[in-house]
Amino acid sequence: IGSGYEDQVAFNRRLRMRNGRTYTHPGKGHPDLIEFAGPTDPEVGVIGAWNQDNSLVGCVVNYACHGTTGPGGISADWIYFMEQTIRGAWGDDVIIVFLNGACGDVTQVNNLSLDWADMGERSTRFVGTRVGAEVVKVLATVPTGEASPVTSCSRVLEIPRRRPSASRIQNSLDIVKRGQPGSTEWLFAKETLMLDALLESDPLVEVEVQAIQIGPAVLVANPAELFCQLGLDIKADSQFPFTYVVELANGKIGYVPTEEAFGPSGGGYETRLTSYSNLPVSAGASIVSTSKALIRSLQPGPAPAPPGTSAWTEEWDYGNAPPDLE
Repeated sequence: IGSGYEDQVAFNRRLRMRNGRTYTHPGKGHPDLIEFAGPTDPEVGVIGAWNQDNSLVGCVVNYACHGTTGPGGISADWIYFMEQTIRGAWGDDVIIVFLNGACGDVTQVNNLSLDWADMGERSTRFVGTRVGAEVVKVLATVPTGEASPVTSCSRVLEIPRRRPSASRIQNSLDIVKRGQPGSTEWLFAKETLMLDALLESDPLVEVEVQAIQIGPAVLVANPAELFCQLGLDIKADSQFPFTYVVELANGKIGYVPTEEAFGPSGGGYETRLTSYSNLPVSAGASIVSTSKALIRSLQPGPAPAPPGTSAWTEEWDYGNAPPDLE
């Protein structure tokens, strides 16, 4: 069990603008860009499984970046090249399980750079190979051994959906009737009406927060597209040496931003009310606090230790020879 570090392939997609607002993907090199509006998480979490003969059976990889490089068609995206990189070092039979980290606002697109396009197969290979290389380094570096205990716990939260106002529902109905299908205004109006219908049958959302412990590591999962800062908040409070946050697990409940993202300087489509994303502003804090509570209920096990070696008591006569000068 161990962690690598990769900070060259993932970027926060929400940026602060000169008008005081925050935009999602405002466009690479936009003249009104100021800075990223949120963090990234460069940790590459790795849990390897080994046979008694010291051959690698497979590994779990946790990293926070959308699979949105868009190589074309139906694809595993950059995760494919990550898998190929790992198998290139450890064998074609190695099984890789990828668990997305808290990347609700993190993708491979660097809106502050015009160096090269962040879409297509080149980008897919770039992201996947670099993350895969970190996994290979971790697997080659950390000691193997038994990891215990293996246990889990979970809690299901019932969170009410946000409700659009009656005036907004009526306005949305008017827009859908007279508007242009496919336009941004029309799409969000349509989403408002879909949410209104959904609230009739499903006013509450079940949110399962889960913690799975493997020795000194804990995987803490939720079904949200969780903003990266919230994942970092969970990690910062954990007593485990390895804490890996997993999003879009056991369901999907839409984007769960930070409370700051809903504030006067916030914005972006993740904060809009839709049939997909509709939890209250406090949902992120609820998921974080529940995750922390589950982690605190567990006790980290010892990490596998290197075997070590005995100290030499005699000099090596081949290595202690004086120099020959003639």
